[in-house]
Amino acid sequence: MLERSCAGGVVFFGEKVFLLKNEKEEWVFPKGLIRNNEVPADVAIKRVMEEGGVTAEIVTIAGRTSYEFYSITRRKPVCNKIIWFIMSTESEKFNVSEKEKFSDGGFFYIEHALQIVTYSQDKALLDMSYKKYNELLSRNAEIYGK
Repeated sequence: MLERSCAGGVVFFGEKVFLLKNEKEEWVFPKGLIRNNEVPADVAIKRVMEEGGVTAEIVTIAGRTSYEFYSITRRKPVCNKIIWFIMSTESEKFNVSEKEKFSDGGFFYIEHALQIVTYSQDKALLDMSYKKYNELLSRNAEIYGK
C-alpha cells in the first residue's frame, strides 16, 4: 500500500466554514500532498489558497484523519494520512480552482455545512474543529478583554 502524507485546512469566517465541491460531487475541505520535506502548516495554507483562493492563517491544529482507496492509475491501494489545521480568514472572498478540479465552493453556516459535507469523518472533524475554534476565541476574549 502506498502511504501519502497530506495537510489541509478547516477554514472559518465567523460562524461559517469553507468547503469545496470536487469532481466526484463531494463536499470536502482543501488539502494536498506534503512533498520534499515541506512543513505541513505551509502545505495547508498553500492548498487553501490554491484550491479555494482563500487567504487564511492557522489558529491551531485540528487533528488527523486517514482514508484508503484503490488507485486505478497506480494499480494499488493508497492510504492518505492528513494533518488538519483550524484556520481563520478575514474575508469571505474565494475563487474555486477549476484547474484543481473543483466545480463549486464557498462559506457555509456550520449547520448547513454539517448537512452537506460528504464524509462522516469530515463531519466529525468540522464539529470538533468548530467547538475548539470557539473555545479559543472565548479564551482570547477573556485574556485580551475583547
